[in-house]
Amino acid sequence: MADGDRPSLDPPPVAAAGAMNDLPVRLVSGVFMAGLAIIALWFGGWPWIAFVVLLAGLVLWEWNLLTREFGVSPMSEVAWQFLGALYVGAAALAVIQVRLNYDMWTVLLVFLAPVVAVDVGAYFAGRTIGGPKLIPAVSPSKTWAGLFGGMVAASLVLITIEVADLGAASGPGYTPLAIALAALTGSLVAILAQAGDLFESWMKRRAGVKDSGRLIPGHGGLFDRLDGFIMVFFVLFLVAVVPAYLGLQ
Repeated sequence: MADGDRPSLDPPPVAAAGAMNDLPVRLVSGVFMAGLAIIALWFGGWPWIAFVVLLAGLVLWEWNLLTREFGVSPMSEVAWQFLGALYVGAAALAVIQVRLNYDMWTVLLVFLAPVVAVDVGAYFAGRTIGGPKLIPAVSPSKTWAGLFGGMVAASLVLITIEVADLGAASGPGYTPLAIALAALTGSLVAILAQAGDLFESWMKRRAGVKDSGRLIPGHGGLFDRLDGFIMVFFVLFLVAVVPAYLGLQ
């Protein structure tokens, strides 16, 4: 299907009102998912590995469903599926590795909380401030204000962790350099998370669908919820896990 023939995916006012009505369902689903993740994170080891592998498999299933709607040749479709396996698989390996290297609270606070903060900060800044769209042709709801809100939120989380000496900190984290590095890291996490979100939005646009799946009531698919995490941990895999495997760190 040509791009000009695809139906508009911009939500009409009635759909937006319906989304607000779905807020209780979204909240319950979100709490349930967070609870499962925390339980698996607390156990660590094989329960955590099994949990991450299950999520990665479901995301890949949704990825393949999207790529089947791209209207490309069979060889190109196989290439897309191969890229998905590399992209999602690398992110999953990084998620597993950080739990093998660190305790539950370090993983939760240092690696996961900043990405969650990006979504929260972007949502409230985008809704409150609005303004110019980030890339309207890909995602009509993403704004520059949302991006900056996500950067601020993630930076505040990491600065708080540094100042409070939480996570795996080995010494006082309230030096100017440490705070500056925390703010820079938070900004980079936000940019990567938003890039992952935009990439998945582009895939859905290409496939002509609104959500990547229907696995989660009120939320759509797992890929919809984990797109930012996948990009962040994919980059972490490239810059930290691979060099460690090669003995370069």
